[in-house]
Amino acid sequence: MRMWNRKNSLGGVKLRSEIDAHEAAVLRSLVTSVLGLLDERAKSAPDDELAELTGLRSGNTAPPEDPVVARLLPDFQRSDQGGLDDADATADANGALRGLHEPEIIDAKVAAGSVVLDTVPPDGGKLVLTPEQADAWLSAINDVRLAMGTNLGIDSQTPDEVDPDDPRAPHFDVYHWLTWMQDSLVQALAP
Repeated sequence: MRMWNRKNSLGGVKLRSEIDAHEAAVLRSLVTSVLGLLDERAKSAPDDELAELTGLRSGNTAPPEDPVVARLLPDFQRSDQGGLDDADATADANGALRGLHEPEIIDAKVAAGSVVLDTVPPDGGKLVLTPEQADAWLSAINDVRLAMGTNLGIDSQTPDEVDPDDPRAPHFDVYHWLTWMQDSLVQALAP
């Protein structure tokens, strides 16, 4: 992939790059995987009779058991942040907030991922994004990085490079590529 660059045109600002076929396939696969996890989570929400009557959707009130989905859909408040007296009160508050907001959060993440899938040429080629599409790309790439980081066990103590014999090494390369892509797009978006 080439670095993103910003072009001003009569039609407005455009962000441009180019991606090869292999990179396009990898990116499409990763985004599709994250969208699949979010879709499963959305479908696991319990039926709510009130939601059926009012049209207001409700989501799961329990946190995700899958660590990747839990990283994509974290609690709204941690018990160590203060504000609530005990862990049970924090769990109750998180459950209520999750039930109210999780469907919208999933919708936003799915919409961002769909923009990537709609704008990445399946066989590689030129990429031209509006600033709004670029924002969606940043969100979707961030979600993919969160998912990969969780699976790879990346934290503040993880070195930038791992031993080439480490079975995770190729995945770290993809993670770093996504980080570079995200940074390049942020730089191109900056005026």
